[in-house]
Amino acid sequence: MEQFILIGHIVIAVAIIVFVLMQQGKGADAGASFGSGASQTVFGSAGSANFMSRTTAILATAFFITSLGLAIYAKQKASSADEVGIPTVEVQEVLEQDTPVVEEYAPSEDDAPELDASAEADASVLETMEETTN
Repeated sequence: MEQFILIGHIVIAVAIIVFVLMQQGKGADAGASFGSGASQTVFGSAGSANFMSRTTAILATAFFITSLGLAIYAKQKASSADEVGIPTVEVQEVLEQDTPVVEEYAPSEDDAPELDASAEADASVLETMEETTN
């Protein structure tokens, strides 16, 4: 049922956009006085303003109704999420208060091993390697 309302909601939204874009602005009637008044005869002697205005109002009402329908479905889904076991805001606050704070560990200078990068240290390593290979 929710999918039908959602599809109808999208179709109505597109129809509203189309009908609003098809309507003439208030300044468009000025051209009728210069000889182009016959273009309004497609929708009758009253022109398209009455038909387009009513259709847009009906579509806007339908859009409002489908919006309310979707809101009701969203509310029902949110209330059913509580039954599934998703914690509420109060429970999350209690859990955050009970959780211990973990401090970051930054090693001090005493914890880091010292590396000897002198040439003497390399020589002793090379001597040790030569003794083991021979």
